[in-house]
Order: sequence, then C-alpha cells, then structure tokens
Amino acid sequence: MKSPKAATADECLTLEQLPNVGPAMAADLRLLGVHSPQSLKGRDGLQLYRALCTTTGQRHDPCVLDTLLAVVDFMNGAPPAPWWAYTKQRKAMVGQLRD
Repeated sequence: MKSPKAATADECLTLEQLPNVGPAMAADLRLLGVHSPQSLKGRDGLQLYRALCTTTGQRHDPCVLDTLLAVVDFMNGAPPAPWWAYTKQRKAMVGQLRD
C-alpha cells in the first residue's frame, strides 16, 4: 500500500511521503545519506543532483533535478507542487549542470 503524500513538511515523516517521491527516488536519496525528509531542509537540490550523478557514475535525467528542487523547496515550507513546476528553474541552471 502506498504511503499517503504529506500536505506540509511538518506532516512528512518518511521519504515516500514527500510529494513526487516514489520508491526509486527514495532509494536515490538514501544513497546520498538522506534518510528523513527533515534532513532535506536547507539543502541545495542542484548539489544533491550532482552528488547523485557522482555517486552512481552516471548523469541522471533532468527531471530528477526538478524533483530534488521540488522536495527541498517543500521541506523548506513551500506548498506541494508537481516536479514539472520546477522545470523552468532547472532550465535557468543549465550552465551550472556542466560544471
């Protein structure tokens, strides 16, 4: 049975309760040492994306960055939003992805 998604950061107890996060993204976050939603507060989605690419030895789909931006923003107090709402922000970072 799926975990219900949290409506606010305070309600979010597991990674799977984060909006936009399923089992695969939760596993990626755990691979990065993120084991609770609260540990995403104050983090940088782009840095998490780069760390994931480095850790796995592959460049991940840009929508993974969108999702990381979304979950960090959510845990910092933003209302839940679909990952694609962060595509414009990610595209503004394209130059940063080549670093």
